[in-house]
Amino acid sequence: MTGIASVHPSAPRPSASLIVVNARNEILFVHRNPQAQSFGGVHVFPGGNYDAAQDDSYQMTAIRETFEESGVLLASSRTQTTLLSDAVVDSSRRSIHAQQMLFKDFLKEHNLETDRKYLLPFTEWVTPPQVPRRFHTRFYVAFLPSSSTTTSDFSHGTIQHRLPTSDGGLEVIAARFIHPLDALAEFRSSKIALMPPQYYLITTLAGVLHGREATLEQQARVRELAAGAFGSMVINPRGHPGGQDQDGRSVLTYEGDETRGGSKGRLHRSLVRFGKKGIPTEIVLLRNFDVFTEIEHQAFSKQSRL
Repeated sequence: MTGIASVHPSAPRPSASLIVVNARNEILFVHRNPQAQSFGGVHVFPGGNYDAAQDDSYQMTAIRETFEESGVLLASSRTQTTLLSDAVVDSSRRSIHAQQMLFKDFLKEHNLETDRKYLLPFTEWVTPPQVPRRFHTRFYVAFLPSSSTTTSDFSHGTIQHRLPTSDGGLEVIAARFIHPLDALAEFRSSKIALMPPQYYLITTLAGVLHGREATLEQQARVRELAAGAFGSMVINPRGHPGGQDQDGRSVLTYEGDETRGGSKGRLHRSLVRFGKKGIPTEIVLLRNFDVFTEIEHQAFSKQSRL
């Protein structure tokens, strides 16, 4: 992210990622295989590239990739009363990952319907032009059901959610739920690695998902964010014209910063210290406005997304 932009940057690949929140306000993370081509060794939300052969929407991409990478299946049936066995789920997951079975065929065979309508848009991020492998990632957030927060969400039919597991090391070596505050603490103590988009979104959710038990009020606040200007933000990180700060950290600016269409004094940027292979060892988010009420829409015009 700190190099000079290529004369002919690669086109960003359309992709999707899902932030799954459980009843304890914990977020599903997958630990990428260190040998992976993209984000090796980093903790990310499950996700991947849009596949026209399998996906009819970006929401479907997010659900399919979450199933492949973690085994968590956001789908339900209006007719089945018997849950799928672990053996069936694991076998199908391996076949889908190996491209021996299409995800949509797995759903059809077991009379399952994805819960895509409960996926809430939660910003889009486009990789900077100087990075060889670029993505345009649509992030979504979804809440797993619990007895204390039951609403209309996920309340129909038979629903099956399992503890997350890795995909056997193909892309992911571990999968687990972590509270946003714990994830931030683990990053700061160098126990896990995060990229700027994940850090940004975790920090945002940490300001809403207080405590270790989900409440309807907290979920309503996240839905408010998703339905407002925040949910539709398209963020294109760019290096600050001044380069690094006084501590040698790269300054990544986002739309709405005073240098990116925002009003004078408006800060929307991250201070990032990059380590080996471009993986951050330190991130500080500077955002001095209320994401619920003070997003400046004009800074996110079509021109600012180029």
